Amino acid sequence: MFVVLGATGHIGANLVRALDQAGQRVIAVLHDADKAGAIATARVEPAVVDITDTEALHKVLRCGHRAFLLNPPADTRGDSDAAELATARSITDALEGSGLEKIVVASTYGAQKGEAIGDLSVLYDFEQRAKASGIPTAIDRAAYYYTNLDMLLDPARGGTLPTAFPADMVLPMVSPTDLAEAAYRRLVSGLDDVGIRYVEGPRAYTFQDVANAFSATLGRPVVVETTPREGWEQSFREAGFSAEAARAYARMTAATVDAPARPDNPIRGTVTLQAHIDSLVASGTP
Repeated sequence: MFVVLGATGHIGANLVRALDQAGQRVIAVLHDADKAGAIATARVEPAVVDITDTEALHKVLRCGHRAFLLNPPADTRGDSDAAELATARSITDALEGSGLEKIVVASTYGAQKGEAIGDLSVLYDFEQRAKASGIPTAIDRAAYYYTNLDMLLDPARGGTLPTAFPADMVLPMVSPTDLAEAAYRRLVSGLDDVGIRYVEGPRAYTFQDVANAFSATLGRPVVVETTPREGWEQSFREAGFSAEAARAYARMTAATVDAPARPDNPIRGTVTLQAHIDSLVASGTP
């Protein structure tokens, strides 16, 4: 039995589907009871759990032999780093005595020790606490999600692509579909398949490439508009972020721009940036 956290998210839903299609039994952990019926199958058992309830999550983990762990994003209208650290610690505390033989942890490129660096420091803490459980731990560090670009659909329709990144900065990117495939492979592989692996798409892209992809699909020019570094924090505040979240996201952006992660031998997916943008535009909604 496999346990999958975040079972209705971009990665989790694809991972649950892959396991189900492979004939595996799955406990699909989600927080929204209204979505439980939609994911239930003969082999997929939904489990509605508040992941801040360590005891409840522990009981679910004890029912599986392997688990995929994903720390959900917090509401940026509050202190998102503090909230995400709390959920990460609840998840990893639930591992004690779970009897799991292997875990796969979703993390990010650039994960690093520190405080208030957004996902980079939160997910580094998540990695370390997962490894400290003593359970064989596979860590998938993901490149920049294509889905982070979905919020840019409306501006692109108007001809602009607002971003904190320089137009010519090379940035590894990846589809959640490919992340789910990588997670599936590591979840079912041997107990010796542990440690950090990096996962990205078929190639790295720039934000000029992103603008060009929107332009090709929308049939109109799209121009990159890079926000100067001194305006990053304010731009997050204008988007509705709390002061704490805006500061953390600005620091995360700075860390990414100043020292972009470019691993030598990543796991490469197959979904291209253009394919993602084509699908996004066809769907009509971010």
